Amino acid sequence: METRQESAPLDMRIGVVGAGSWGTALAHLLCTKGYEVDLWVYEPEVVNQILEHRENRSFLPGASLPDNLTPSGDLAAVVKDKPLVLVVVPSHVMRETAERLSGRLAPDTIVVSASKGIENGTHLTMTGVLRQVIPTLSADRLAVLSGPSFAREVVRLVPTAVTAASSDRRTADRVQRVFAAPYFRVYAHDDVIGVELGGAVKNIIAIAAGIVDGLGLGLNTRAALITRGLAEIRRLGARLGANPRTFSGLAGVGDLILTCTGTLSRNHTVGKQLGEGKTLSEILSKMTMVAEGVRTSKSVYNLSRELGVEMPISHEIYHILYDDTPPEVALKRLMTRDLKAELDEDRDGNA
Repeated sequence: METRQESAPLDMRIGVVGAGSWGTALAHLLCTKGYEVDLWVYEPEVVNQILEHRENRSFLPGASLPDNLTPSGDLAAVVKDKPLVLVVVPSHVMRETAERLSGRLAPDTIVVSASKGIENGTHLTMTGVLRQVIPTLSADRLAVLSGPSFAREVVRLVPTAVTAASSDRRTADRVQRVFAAPYFRVYAHDDVIGVELGGAVKNIIAIAAGIVDGLGLGLNTRAALITRGLAEIRRLGARLGANPRTFSGLAGVGDLILTCTGTLSRNHTVGKQLGEGKTLSEILSKMTMVAEGVRTSKSVYNLSRELGVEMPISHEIYHILYDDTPPEVALKRLMTRDLKAELDEDRDGNA
């Protein structure tokens, strides 16, 4: 049954933690709906940019930010007494951010993660990190927002559709109503782990897609890569208890297609430059924003080996990134693997 598109109360003030391109775009979205938004900004210069020019020139240049968005460097003040807090920070600083949030959230605050990644070492998703660090944060107060959505298009009010997932349907419905707008359609879901895995692992496949384009291999290769990449995501998800149908939705195939084919994708950009012969250190030294697939590749490589889930594309991307394997060598290894039946994936997650 479809949920009617009803508005959430507009008299509440929302806290957004993280002023990168996506955090700023979502704060802008909430402001266009009439909410008062407090935005926590790590960089003092970005606070000044927004106050003086109503623009985040460092991470989302060209987007005019409304007056009901208030930037602040005071994290405690941004989240204090908020009914809903949106966390949009890079995955590698999620733990540190969660530690700073612990003890500062109201008992009934709903926390929504819009960060995509899997933590190195622990192999936890972003909601896993939040729950581990903030023990008072129960599952029914936690949600994930994910799907095919470039920040630059969202601030231009380009029609976009995403998924809001929580293990508690009432929480998912509430988050759905808070974020839904005529140009931003939100679907409710209950598969938190599936939505998070789709959003995280697709970044690795997007690096691979970029390499394909950088090598000039053509559309046949990219189509095969996306399809088999989705199979890898689905296998890992099955092992971790996700609903397999999730990966056919917005947070799965939808986000995968966008990130593997869109020129605005940071992960695709990293891959394309690798395919063109640049080194990873050279590429990253010139980027101001994070390409999550680089770190997530290490997590997925180690996690999949630990679980016995075969993910050949993800493993080859790890070897390219961390072992300096030439992309051409990785491609040859993928194309000369033992032949298999496409749908004969066994219960151990191998294909």
